[in-house]
Amino acid sequence: MSTTPAPETTAENTRPPKNGFDKFFEITQRGSTLGTEIRGGIVTFVTMAYIVILNPIILGGTKDVAGTMLDNQQLAAVTALTAGVMTILFGLISRLPFAFAAGLGINSFLAVSVVGQLTWPEAMGLVVINGLIIVLLSATGLRRMIMNAVPMELKIAITVGIGMFIAFIGLVDAGFVTSTGLASPPVGLGINGSVATIPVLLFVLTLLLAGILMARKVKAALLIALVSGTVVSMIIEAIWHIGARSQDNPGGWGMSVPTLPTQWFSLPDLSLVGHVDLVTSWGRIGVIACVMLVFTLVFTNFFDAMGTMTGLAEEAGLADKKGDFPRLKSALIVEGVGAVVGGGTSGSSNTVFVESASGIGEGARTGVANLVTGVLFLLAMFITPLTSIVPTEVAASALVVVGALMMSQIRRIDFSDMSVLVPVFITVAVMPFTYSIANGIGAGFIAWVVIRSLAGKARQISPLLWIVAAGFAIFFARGPIETLIGG
Repeated sequence: MSTTPAPETTAENTRPPKNGFDKFFEITQRGSTLGTEIRGGIVTFVTMAYIVILNPIILGGTKDVAGTMLDNQQLAAVTALTAGVMTILFGLISRLPFAFAAGLGINSFLAVSVVGQLTWPEAMGLVVINGLIIVLLSATGLRRMIMNAVPMELKIAITVGIGMFIAFIGLVDAGFVTSTGLASPPVGLGINGSVATIPVLLFVLTLLLAGILMARKVKAALLIALVSGTVVSMIIEAIWHIGARSQDNPGGWGMSVPTLPTQWFSLPDLSLVGHVDLVTSWGRIGVIACVMLVFTLVFTNFFDAMGTMTGLAEEAGLADKKGDFPRLKSALIVEGVGAVVGGGTSGSSNTVFVESASGIGEGARTGVANLVTGVLFLLAMFITPLTSIVPTEVAASALVVVGALMMSQIRRIDFSDMSVLVPVFITVAVMPFTYSIANGIGAGFIAWVVIRSLAGKARQISPLLWIVAAGFAIFFARGPIETLIGG
């Protein structure tokens, strides 16, 4: 399943820890090594570094209700700062290789649906409130109770769905799959059915190299593939000057052009830190409207993170038979803190990033990988131009490989029961098709309780799962509900 196999049980790793650092992070106990953790942390950063560029594009390109736009350079600085701090904090407290950054679902929701009604400080205030609610749910144990109420089949389906989602993100980021702009089919292969562009071909070659190296059980397979792809892309750009992708240059590089920057170092501008308003929004648009916005933020944040952590723990071999993993409560609390800190820095809610699976695929099993990833994010504040050296097409290849690894979990599900097959299929299909982990989880939960109960298995369903499924039904119908309440 991965380049560095996870230990089946702790008992099999009876070797004593080498030192206090090893003992604290359980490196030897989990069958890993310091070198493996460092490689895993680097690979995770490489596949996540795009967020330092993308988050400012999403948040910085939108005017709030007062006509104010956030500065891109300031956003890049706080994006890297928050990701670095939260990734290190999670690694130290939970000791798991799950890196943090600004969640794409929530930052897009803020830019599209929230700041048209509120100012940026007010919008970030709602993000902070959302985080405080999640911390409360985690500290009281309710969040863990909800996770325990989810049947194992659905937990595995979430893992597989995330794998499909990761792979789809990789294919889209690489330009291998693109939007056609048509009602049918909505997506297609490359540009007008062709993938004969240099960036996409480089994605294919990097993907094949990673697959070959992993099949041959070469250590650092993903890292070797990513470094090789980046070096080749820089050589190609230096020779042919392909440039950035645009309407006039559809065969160009995606989000970043692989060239050495003219400026290597700059002091970060952290002026956005603390620009938060927790109060004014409730008077500006009313209590009911704010409650619906917070409800949406909590649901998205809560279940995206729950699904991601479940999937990552399964892939790392750290989950038990119930799908729980070490220090679960502290992990859930810290994840909620990520929303509070992200809102407080104006970089949007920070949450566990699904791209952490790339580091796990490289062999990371402990929080040491997070320390490496976090330090690299903090360094990125000062050398932001360097984060654009690795082209999106190269990084995307790692996502596709990891998606394939996570897909292998599906063999653990018994598909002979249709009341299991249909909810599992819905969970797996909805995530990539709607570009949302939370949507897949919600659709799967609703399908599970409805189909299983009407198939005569209602007693096997936890009452808490019914409550969550009902909450998702409200979440999916929030548009008409908001209209009805507003009317």
